[in-house]
Amino acid sequence: MYLGRIGAFVTAVGFTIVGATSALAQETLKWAHVYEEGSDYHQVALWAAEEVKARTDGRIEIQVFPASSLGKEVEINEGLGIGAVDIIYTGPSFVERYYGPIAISDYPFIMRGYDHWKSYRDSDLFAELSEGYKDATGHTVMGLVYYGQRHVTSNYPILKPADMEGLKIRVPNSPVMLMFPNAVGANPTPMAFSEVYLALQQGVVDAQENPLPTIQFKKFYEVQSNINLTGHILNSLLIITSDSAMARVGDDAAVLEEVLKEAAEKVSQSIYDSEQSLVAWFREQGIAVNEVDKAPFQDAVKPMLTDMSKVPYQMEHFERLQAL
Repeated sequence: MYLGRIGAFVTAVGFTIVGATSALAQETLKWAHVYEEGSDYHQVALWAAEEVKARTDGRIEIQVFPASSLGKEVEINEGLGIGAVDIIYTGPSFVERYYGPIAISDYPFIMRGYDHWKSYRDSDLFAELSEGYKDATGHTVMGLVYYGQRHVTSNYPILKPADMEGLKIRVPNSPVMLMFPNAVGANPTPMAFSEVYLALQQGVVDAQENPLPTIQFKKFYEVQSNINLTGHILNSLLIITSDSAMARVGDDAAVLEEVLKEAAEKVSQSIYDSEQSLVAWFREQGIAVNEVDKAPFQDAVKPMLTDMSKVPYQMEHFERLQAL
């Protein structure tokens, strides 16, 4: 009898605590992404969650779900529209399905470097393309995140386009990612991010391409002996919030936007800084890091960038980006 009363009391207290916690957080938002818990992307998302909670006096709580735990890239994009997720990191190439022009920054050799990327991030062009995406979907682009320059990893040196002929290379499941391998005669194989390590290990694919920080935190160097510095794409991510999430947070929308923009800037600088030291780090691990003459690769891709039948942006967008 005595134990039963204690149990009833503990249960009652438990319900009271849960109720109090729920009352504090008027809205709970789900932030989904495909990156590992140890990545800068996840760590900065956790920082942003704490900042939003603090700056809204607990009215908004953000729960962060890493490593494709709420779905792969295509699924979390779809999840914004059905309320399954509220905030995502995603590549512009995946957003291309909903509003093509915003993918322009992810096309091969279209960005000249980090300074050019920052100019684009702060430009009227990016603001207009973000607005175009919002008009198409209702969702809000909160910030542009630097993901890094993508390089090809393989088990032999790749120094010229001919070295990629017939190469079975994993690419993200998005149209823009097919352009570079197709231009050099490779065999692009779309595959979810979470499946790449095992596919390389088992020889399902021969190669993959990603920025140096990603190659490090996904440990692709354990199953690939060469990193070839092709720098074929200067990649970005977008932080996007759903229209339903923005409606639910009400007057706190400005705080949410402020923090997410700070998060975008914070993680971008971190990724750029890590890129600068990783060539030496990989060489210390015994990986062959090969310098590549990019000009022949650029020449192979260049005609496609201005063929308006092959790209989702307009010539005006291309010219404005190049003029930055």
